Amino acid sequence: MKRAHPCQTHHLDNELNSLIETLRNLPEIKGKRAIKLAAELTDKYSGLPLEKLYELPGDDCAAFRDPQGYRLLAMEGMLPGFVGSDPRAAGWSSVMVNISDIAAMGGRAEAVVNAFWHHDEGASAEILFHIKRACDVFGVHFAGGHSSIGKGFQPGLAVAITGHANQLLSCHHLAPNQKLYLLTDLDGSWHKESAYWGVVGGKTPEQIRKQWQLPAELADEGHAVAAKDISNGGILGTLVMMLELTGCGASVDLNSLPRPNPEKHDDDLLRWLRAFQSFGFLLAVEPSRATALEKRMAESHLTCQCIGDINNTGKISLGYHRQQGYFWDLHSDSLTNMGGPNARCQF
Repeated sequence: MKRAHPCQTHHLDNELNSLIETLRNLPEIKGKRAIKLAAELTDKYSGLPLEKLYELPGDDCAAFRDPQGYRLLAMEGMLPGFVGSDPRAAGWSSVMVNISDIAAMGGRAEAVVNAFWHHDEGASAEILFHIKRACDVFGVHFAGGHSSIGKGFQPGLAVAITGHANQLLSCHHLAPNQKLYLLTDLDGSWHKESAYWGVVGGKTPEQIRKQWQLPAELADEGHAVAAKDISNGGILGTLVMMLELTGCGASVDLNSLPRPNPEKHDDDLLRWLRAFQSFGFLLAVEPSRATALEKRMAESHLTCQCIGDINNTGKISLGYHRQQGYFWDLHSDSLTNMGGPNARCQF
């Protein structure tokens, strides 16, 4: 086997270490630490049965058992600066991110409600128009909410959603030896100079609805056991939160990471790792189902590729070319504290 030159190895090692340091200090990942406030209220519930854990904060939705499966409930808030500067995008995004939360639980979205505060009536009307537009595109009910317009109000928007799952995808289901897959849509584009990867442009409402229902179909068919949508925090920030409920670890091969076509789009690895993907999910898959999943996805325009494995280390290790490094140690640094101090990876 041909060995890398020592200088080349040192360069790659420095490149990986620099990438890890940059990713760990991203403001969008640091911002997730605020979730600890909610986690502090659920520590006393450690030791509850799985059905009760589904109802608590930690997954992308709370899930409540019913005779047909699970009722799902989630909520997303938009940053005030985003709401104030781009009411159109804020209205649309507030629905889209909620739809992804439902999808990540193996569910199908049903209805949304909203609450907003603003000082401008015209901007408020624009926000509501695009919330309703997104509801129509995704096929969910626009069910009302709360409106508050007044002089001096800072723009703010929150949207809640309900849905239903037949078979639940929960991060509580993670266990060692499962395969980690990235489900994404590479047929998209970057939004200006940001780290936002959009994929709805050029698609019909029917195509969009079918695409966002795919995780539910994979759950129903038994192809995946857990999922988390890739939002603010990117692929690796999302992975940290995905693992924290159980305390499991993961190894990720950055060389196998599917990425946008470099002939058409920016090929910056850091930008892709930190990207907010409008459609993107991490999936945990039992090894016995991996071949069936890949066969299921072979004819799709979507990409579903194995990028690593779940293990019992409580750490996230990254492989890049021939180098290895640790991105996160959940034992020494809890990002959200979800799962609490008693979280243990089951094996």
